[in-house]
Amino acid sequence: ELSKVAATGLLAQSLEQRAEGDHVTSLLDPWTRTGPETSGWTRVLYSAGVSPLMECPLLPPQRGSMGSEGGPPWSMASPKHARSPGWTRPISQCMAGTKPKASAPGPDLPRPGPEEHLDAHGSQSSNSSMTTRELQEYWRTQKRCWKHVKLLFEIASAHIEEGRVSRFVMYQIVVIQTGSFDSNKAILERRYSDFEMLQKKLLKTFREEIEDVVFPKKHLMGNFTPEMISERKLALKEYLSLLYAIRCVRRSREFIDFLTRPELKEAFSCLRAGQYTKALDILVRTVPLQEKLASHCPVMVVPSLCAMLVCHRDLERPAEAFAAGERALQCLQAREGHRYYAPLLDAMARLAYALGKDFVSLQKRLEENQLRKPASRGFTLKELTVQEYLY
Repeated sequence: ELSKVAATGLLAQSLEQRAEGDHVTSLLDPWTRTGPETSGWTRVLYSAGVSPLMECPLLPPQRGSMGSEGGPPWSMASPKHARSPGWTRPISQCMAGTKPKASAPGPDLPRPGPEEHLDAHGSQSSNSSMTTRELQEYWRTQKRCWKHVKLLFEIASAHIEEGRVSRFVMYQIVVIQTGSFDSNKAILERRYSDFEMLQKKLLKTFREEIEDVVFPKKHLMGNFTPEMISERKLALKEYLSLLYAIRCVRRSREFIDFLTRPELKEAFSCLRAGQYTKALDILVRTVPLQEKLASHCPVMVVPSLCAMLVCHRDLERPAEAFAAGERALQCLQAREGHRYYAPLLDAMARLAYALGKDFVSLQKRLEENQLRKPASRGFTLKELTVQEYLY
């Protein structure tokens, strides 16, 4: 992708092009001084998804002769007269005569995966109408979408707390996304016993995968000395980083629950108690981390987003509730059989009606879903959310 952007940027500096509406009136190959049908940058345009230009052939003029406008020998002869060497027809007309082999996915732009290759040869692409700058920005956006989300774990601090029975050390974990400024960094606190419980759960499922991961040993004496606390902070940071480096572990329910479940459990407990403001404060801090951890399975975030919808709605914030519901619906794409799908559509249709938005399409989707999967008694969205994280 970087090579495509670089080549396209070089093309922008060398290519003399002037557009009037949808008509290309001047097109010059900077390398061969001929039309694009024999030029080297055609392959660049193809690889960038700009194939329709090939369907508008420009015949190369006679070398050594002056153009009709008195230009240099390689200029186009007559861009105004049909079928002359420099004549071009509108791109839309050229595209009408093509036979695309495969249509680009998505309503606006092709969205290939990180390991897919654009089969641009002979395929129709909406990138043909994009300028060089827009094309470069498009590829940068696609590269950011393909980039795997990487998290960095830091044990920022540790302090001793007095429990009902004994003392313990509470470690503050900071989770940030690498590669860019992360405004939604997560800050959470865990005890050593929480790490120990995570290790026991992972050993049941991933014993072979984590056999090389060293877990910090438990000491009977000296656990509260500054030296021991500092040493354990570094060991726990290394432990989390090693676990996250193992794909099956970082995607496991055990690992994600370790980093999010205590906070989510408290948030849903506040929701059941009607403490919507407190529940929202916790959810706003926890949901971004949950989204990063569950990027491979967005459905895992749906209960939390629906809880945010319920809290905003009961606090009479319909716009914020609708925004949370839109995020939840996006996570449920192609999952119309999910238990949250129909209650969420019902809640979204009511919110859309109250906000003056398009509620008819939401209602239609709900009716179609009920026809495919009739239910004797459907739960409301709030009834579903209050049942989460009970244990």
